[in-house]
Amino acid sequence: MSARDATLLLPGVELVPLTIPASIDAADAGDFVEMIRVRNEVYCEINGNDDESASPAELLPLFQRSEYTRRIWWIVRLDGAAVGRVGIELPQESGSRVAYWWIELLRRVWSRDIGSAAHAVLERTAREHDRSILQSWAAHPHAGGDRLAPPTGFGSIPHDHAARFMLRHGYTLEQVERQSALTLDAAADRRIEGLLATARRASEDYDVVRWMLPTPEEFVDGYAWLKSRMSTDAPSGDLDVDEEEWDAARVRDHDARFVESGRMLQVTAARHVPTGTLVAFNELAASTDPDRASQQEDTLVLREHRGHRLGMRVKCEGLVAWRTVAPQAPRVLTWNAEENRPMLDINEAIGFVPVLSNGAWKKELG
Repeated sequence: MSARDATLLLPGVELVPLTIPASIDAADAGDFVEMIRVRNEVYCEINGNDDESASPAELLPLFQRSEYTRRIWWIVRLDGAAVGRVGIELPQESGSRVAYWWIELLRRVWSRDIGSAAHAVLERTAREHDRSILQSWAAHPHAGGDRLAPPTGFGSIPHDHAARFMLRHGYTLEQVERQSALTLDAAADRRIEGLLATARRASEDYDVVRWMLPTPEEFVDGYAWLKSRMSTDAPSGDLDVDEEEWDAARVRDHDARFVESGRMLQVTAARHVPTGTLVAFNELAASTDPDRASQQEDTLVLREHRGHRLGMRVKCEGLVAWRTVAPQAPRVLTWNAEENRPMLDINEAIGFVPVLSNGAWKKELG
């Protein structure tokens, strides 16, 4: 990377465009590896643990060129040392006006105006790509003092460093998302088995199918439809969310990136027996480190099939199987909108407990 490619944000502070290498072993992979190191350090500072850490090899496939999302990332360097990362991602759905962004800095360089200078670059980049809506999620660990509530009326966040940054730059808090964790132990196993028995009795017209990626051909179309509904059926407050179009090609692209990363992803889906249609699903993902926390990713029950305890069933069926797939995982992390009370009821019954809140922030460019 030549010096002229970097943007001088402040004296001694550069924003350096990130090169995405073909592989972790490539000669130009150094910046990417360093960026992931800083990412992991930032998340450890936020969480107080390494639950969300990942290796460069795990994350590299997600950064490769995609026809569905354009990604532009930078490393923040202070006197030559990497101290943060900045990124903007542009959905490629037709007519999209949205840009999603990240500014993640090590705590020791806060309050130096680095974030504000980087945000100006992000805003300019969004305009250059004809995006008029900026949206971002910020982690807000539990803290005392003043709190902010979103217009949804559900949840709140502390008026902390991240909130002050967002408000200062013209953002509005649109939604609060709860991050929860489930400890995987014998007590959880017993609780899940009891809940599963009840859910099975309430959903006798449905059976369950399960697979590890890549998705078997017989389920590709049904999985694609369920994934597309995540963008329309999940609670989103007043955020601007593009309706995603998923087809077999997009499922295969999604699956290939996951398989290449070395991570495992298990899909547990409920199938309506009379029609053979997939109507609900849950995803569980494991790191390449068997001792690291697992993550519960998408979960959805199609609206027309709600009321049969299918959310509880696919989650519990998935967790029972997961104890064999990832027996060393100490816990599972999950994220839900605070207004999604039906899903939170399920999680709380299973034993998930809140660990922090994420604020969903939005700004419309004039």
